[in-house]
Amino acid sequence: MAAEVKPIANTLHTPSEEHEELREQLMFDPRPREELNRMVLDSMTHTTPRYWTAVGVLTVLVLTLLLGMWGYLIFTGIGISGERRPNYWGIFIVTFVFWIGISHAGTFVSAILRVFKAEFRRPFTRAAELMTTFGLAAGALWPLIHLGRVWVFYWMIPYPNARWLWPNFRSPLVWDLLAITTYLLSSTIYLFLPLLPDLAMARDRTTGWRHAIYRALALGWRGTEAEWARLRKAISIFAFAIIPVMFSVHTIVSWDFAMGMVGGWNSTIFGPYFIIGAILSGVSAVITILVVLRATLKNMTYFIRPEHIDALGKLVLVFSMAWAYFFFNDYLVQWYGGHDVVRALLSFHASGPDAWIWYCMLLFNIVIPWLTLWNKKLRRTPWVMLVVTLLINVGMYFERYTIIPLTLGHQRMPFDWGEYSPRFPEISLALGSLCLFMLLYLLASRLIPMVPVWEVREGQEAHLVRKVGKTVVPTVSELD
Repeated sequence: MAAEVKPIANTLHTPSEEHEELREQLMFDPRPREELNRMVLDSMTHTTPRYWTAVGVLTVLVLTLLLGMWGYLIFTGIGISGERRPNYWGIFIVTFVFWIGISHAGTFVSAILRVFKAEFRRPFTRAAELMTTFGLAAGALWPLIHLGRVWVFYWMIPYPNARWLWPNFRSPLVWDLLAITTYLLSSTIYLFLPLLPDLAMARDRTTGWRHAIYRALALGWRGTEAEWARLRKAISIFAFAIIPVMFSVHTIVSWDFAMGMVGGWNSTIFGPYFIIGAILSGVSAVITILVVLRATLKNMTYFIRPEHIDALGKLVLVFSMAWAYFFFNDYLVQWYGGHDVVRALLSFHASGPDAWIWYCMLLFNIVIPWLTLWNKKLRRTPWVMLVVTLLINVGMYFERYTIIPLTLGHQRMPFDWGEYSPRFPEISLALGSLCLFMLLYLLASRLIPMVPVWEVREGQEAHLVRKVGKTVVPTVSELD
């Protein structure tokens, strides 16, 4: 019998049990383009008193905990923090590495899954790309905060000057400046390119100040065939180009430690170990954001479905296993090295006064994901995934804390040992950066379309059902 191919829209809306399973998937539950546009615009324009309350509270917290405390730190000096010899790198650098790791989510979820043509990525790529930009914005503050004399930060920039002075290119500060600047520029461009059609859609359906802003940002987009061809080509080029940038950025962050002559740091495995940890924390943060958006934004339950959380949960489980391999591999390699200082350091992590941080890290990053994420029902339960992913990011913060202050506190000379106790300024700045990230996300959720409508519609049009006899088989056809 010849196979009959029909559009999904003509077949899946009939009340049939064989179609119900397919309709649970976004790609097989299409709606008219204008209805999708209206749903996304409604989510942007629909605000409640709770939203404005959250914006007001976060604004106050950013002004006090972050900017106010930073100004106080500049005025009084960095000595008010808990950073003392031998712990010159404390929560400042811990939080910096954490935010740079979070920023890897957008590149991985959007670029790598786009290259491999993973269809489930379509509705949440923009949420992940925004996480990259805002994570980098929060992370870029920390090298400046750690400088102390932030007004001379331009000394890190290699520019011609009358004194013929150049920055020390062997300094981690210069490495971080170059890595963050490159990644921030490339990720912002990569966020903006797929946003063009949606900005034009919003421009044509809004008035007032929104129309003026979208008209300027849409760059005259009209949706001609030539514009679509150039856009797809540009996105494809950036998708391939930004992947090595992602790997290089966190490799450079790992070199901040691996290049030092510090016991427990000079490890050749730090590069891939940091990258895997960054992807684990980043993808977990994407799930957290998606669950929150699904619960707070209007019409998001149509776009963000359990299938998407389920697919990302599988990735989290895989990267949790990979992180566990690299984590214990790093310990084994250094233990086999036979250096007494390193062996004593490893023992201190597991049995010292701060050993609870080490055990919580293993519990949150390995035990809990392995016990929960193998179960499909749990992976498709939003509140369970919210709790699991939040715990994973707490565990990843503990991992960076173990690598930096707990390692620096016990080195070769016992007379130089010291316990690190973070003080209120450091804790305040760390919480302030989290509030800044949340505030930027709240504002962006009402200013730009959080769902790439054109990508969702393109995927739905590409999915057909092929009826072979009495069996309905889903297929995917490529759109040029």
